[in-house]
Amino acid sequence: MTGPRRHLLTLDALSAGELDQLVRRAAAYAAAGGRAQGRPLDGATVGIYFRRTSTRTRTSFTVAAHRLGAHTIAYGPNDLQENTGETVEDTARVLSGMLDGFVARTAGDPAELRALAAQDRMTVVNAMTSDEHPTQAVADLATVLTVRGSLDGLSLLYLGEGNNTASALAFALARVPGACLDLRTPAGYGLPDELVRRAARTAAERGGEVTQRHDLADLPAKAHVVYTTRWQTTGTSKADPDWRRHFTPFQVSSLLLDQVPEAVFMHDLPARRGDEVEAAVLDGPRSIAFQQAEHKLHAAMAVLEWAVAGWR
Repeated sequence: MTGPRRHLLTLDALSAGELDQLVRRAAAYAAAGGRAQGRPLDGATVGIYFRRTSTRTRTSFTVAAHRLGAHTIAYGPNDLQENTGETVEDTARVLSGMLDGFVARTAGDPAELRALAAQDRMTVVNAMTSDEHPTQAVADLATVLTVRGSLDGLSLLYLGEGNNTASALAFALARVPGACLDLRTPAGYGLPDELVRRAARTAAERGGEVTQRHDLADLPAKAHVVYTTRWQTTGTSKADPDWRRHFTPFQVSSLLLDQVPEAVFMHDLPARRGDEVEAAVLDGPRSIAFQQAEHKLHAAMAVLEWAVAGWR
């Protein structure tokens, strides 16, 4: 390890420069075929704690740690003594004496990760809480950078639920010069207004925009990316039994994608063909969703190197 350990709990805590470093490092790992030069995490041990299901994020961080030279310990939802009443603070105190990094998906209250990060011996990485999925957005921007060659002036149209992926995109694009994020979410299922206002203020400082509407009127025909997520976010359910009626108009269909002719299609996966996206779109020539999934490994490598090894 060559520098101080950092935590990645929310992209809203990063400077524009820090986010740019992470995204460019992830893109560089992609260009290198996901191979590291050297072993920047040699001798480190990283805990991988997933309380909820995961295919991409858990695999990407485990493989990333190994490729960077670290050892990993996997914890399932019933493995830690929190289940028997140990406090989060005591858990953090114990783990930080043994681990160099702790990658955690709780899908719950972000306060738990903040408590785990209230020490300076062990890096804590948010692999998804109820309010944000920061490493997903790092992977997303790295994918766009790889495909488009630049992030400046990026225009992204997001359709669907205002979930933790959407909030990460809002904080991320707010830090990209001239970027515009147009969120279209069903009424009652959008991002909190205060979060959108905060992201919009940050975006305005760099000549960009973050907006949210609850209709499909006046879609931006010049968007570079159309993005959606699964309507049932991991670890959540909806109280309204008739919720699909509100979501159906926001499906990314071939007809809708044709209205944005220059855009590529992105999805954080897993997908449900026929719900949030038509199969013809997800499997079509304009979809980069599976390239995007592979970039999760490259993003995980960049995040671990930056946070655990103190790379600058």
